[in-house]
Amino acid sequence: MTATVELMDYEEVIERFNPVLGLEVHVELNTHTKMFCGCANTFGGEPNTQVCPVCLGLPGALPVLNATGVESAIRIGLALNCEIAEWCRFARKNYFYPDMPKNFQTSQYDEPIAFNGYLDVTLDDGEVVRVEIERAHMEEDTGKSLHVGGATGRIHGAEHSLLDYNRAGVPLIEIVTKTIEGTGARAPEVARAYVSTLRDLLKALDVSDVRMDQGSLRCDANVSLMAKDATEFGTRTETKNVNSLRSVERAVRHEMTRQAAILVQGGSILQETRHFEEASGTTRAGRRKETSEDYRYFPEPDLVPIAPSREWVEELRQTLPEPPAERRKRVQAEWQLSDLEMRDLVNAGAIDLITATVEAGAPSGEARSWWVSYLSQQANNQGVELGALAISPAQVAKVIALVADGSLTNKLAREVVDGVLAGEGEPEQVVEQRGLKVVSDDSALYAAIDEALAAQPDVADKIRDGKVAAAGAIVGAVMKATKGQADAKRVRELILERCGA
Repeated sequence: MTATVELMDYEEVIERFNPVLGLEVHVELNTHTKMFCGCANTFGGEPNTQVCPVCLGLPGALPVLNATGVESAIRIGLALNCEIAEWCRFARKNYFYPDMPKNFQTSQYDEPIAFNGYLDVTLDDGEVVRVEIERAHMEEDTGKSLHVGGATGRIHGAEHSLLDYNRAGVPLIEIVTKTIEGTGARAPEVARAYVSTLRDLLKALDVSDVRMDQGSLRCDANVSLMAKDATEFGTRTETKNVNSLRSVERAVRHEMTRQAAILVQGGSILQETRHFEEASGTTRAGRRKETSEDYRYFPEPDLVPIAPSREWVEELRQTLPEPPAERRKRVQAEWQLSDLEMRDLVNAGAIDLITATVEAGAPSGEARSWWVSYLSQQANNQGVELGALAISPAQVAKVIALVADGSLTNKLAREVVDGVLAGEGEPEQVVEQRGLKVVSDDSALYAAIDEALAAQPDVADKIRDGKVAAAGAIVGAVMKATKGQADAKRVRELILERCGA
């Protein structure tokens, strides 16, 4: 069993210490092929089916650089307000681990393609924190290990391990911040907001699907504490591969309370990697953290240096989209939303979806209503993010259009959306296959009305006597008879007409 770790109260941590952060975010690029070979760069393939001699590190196999990967790296650097190197090259980062088939990682060390940038991060109360960027460099991903047996899925206690090299060689950009100081009690919030802002920016650039649940965006959170009167940084730990925004915040907060408890008792912090435990919200020790000397970096002899021309860099600068923060300000003004309403949409991950639905022809009010109400409920029911639902903004816009032209009622529209989510096809196909189109033939409605009036003569008499509120009972009966496929407003008009009210 895991020993209970003593923690310090968070308020006391802030009274005694200044937190210092450093965040390293790894981003898998969405190129068609891997970084140094022609193997497919897709998620979820059968194990070891997307491999070749190059990404398996077989003798005599030589790498060829992915040009789109370089282009994406430059665009990311520009979006992060970085300087773009006029000349840079790859290096070999040497270490042994079973999921690294070459026993070295092709990366960049002291000559990154982008450096000295910044990203402004807005916290929930509107405070803006500028996070300085040390560098954004290119490298390749490792394979994946699956540890079989044992209770945790970790290597400790496992009976054996399986290796899948499909991910080995996938293009990565590692974005490393400079030291983040002065955030005090808001350090965990700043960490979460930074990763969230960075994720939105990368998504807008369309260089990655930034799916944290699938590992295409992962954060390593470095945390250390300085006593209030100290002048030197404390020893840091690095919590590896944190894969959700909530977990980033929780991991930083836990490390602060754990380290503080050790320090006040006269202990020392080990420089090590740690792993975040989602269920408990705690971190556990991994391995002692190497230094750069341990990796024995040296220039990659099989790849030529990269020297992007200034003309090409400026051409790529022109392809950058409107920054997400500026886009939100513009959208908020256009949609006339309060700060609270806008914050709710951002927290729901709905801004881009609503915007795309509006661009597909839907009014902004209806688009917002669908995404933040019914579709959010479906996402919660499925346990997925809103954007992972199996329905596109264009399909939502089509459903809204069918309601607007009278082909569907709101209730029927929800059934159509259910059909799309279930994989039954486009909205029009679901309407046809499920027989959901509104009954708009007045003769058919009159027949249902007459039957309902005959079945409830006392209600019919009340309507004829001018008590029009009683028409609700007949409307309900007609809607039941038509299986909800009648326009209730039109049904009520016909009832009153029939009764001379």
